Amino acid sequence: MRLATFNILHGRSPADDAVDLDRYAAAVRVLDADVVALQEVDRDQPRSHGADLTAVAAEAMGAVDHRFAATLAGTPDVWTAATGELQPRTAAYGIALLSRHPVRAWRAIPLPRLDRAVPVSFPNQPHPVLVEDEPRVALAAVVETPEGVLTVVGTHLTFIPAWNARQLVRLVRAVADEPRPAVLMGDLNLLPPHPERLSRWRPLAAAPTFPTGDPVEQLDHVLADGPVHATSAAALDLGLSDHRALVVDVALG
Repeated sequence: MRLATFNILHGRSPADDAVDLDRYAAAVRVLDADVVALQEVDRDQPRSHGADLTAVAAEAMGAVDHRFAATLAGTPDVWTAATGELQPRTAAYGIALLSRHPVRAWRAIPLPRLDRAVPVSFPNQPHPVLVEDEPRVALAAVVETPEGVLTVVGTHLTFIPAWNARQLVRLVRAVADEPRPAVLMGDLNLLPPHPERLSRWRPLAAAPTFPTGDPVEQLDHVLADGPVHATSAAALDLGLSDHRALVVDVALG
């Protein structure tokens, strides 16, 4: 079966700075994945034509089960934290997990968040900048695949150094009792070998994913615990987002 993780930048392409829903759906079809983890996903946002980007992706890939978890509610000019209800009945932004195979159980896992602004250094910035992070969440699905049960966890960790490491450690502990084998995938905002060292899960793919055109960093990862291994892996430029999609073919057992 094929797994994929993709930070979609709400479907926007760096080529023309526009969101084209047909282009976005075509990109999801190119992935041809059985389970897809998406990050930076819009729902009912004007900047993405008011579309439910999770539903668009589900139709494009032929998903039979999918789930969206909001991290922010409202529109970009008036964001508020989507605390508590992870699918608020308003415009929202967050992550999604989609599957062509039936999902036996779903679980949303809020991750620890810094409650204050902190200084962060960015490339091409002469001095650190005070930033306040958005809430972060993970989605776990127990998927009934033709090869057996597979737990898939999708997430998007903070870019704040050290705090993303704390979130990853907390997430791994939170899914310790989920069925094995298991995979964890998403934009972890961590460079190798930190995801493997912090989680003690095995990396299934090694390929730079950021930035799209000439990637030099691997921020996106697929990690495994238990009897699952990769048969091939690739980072794909799909003509949208500032990240490449990471695709891994896996076998269970």
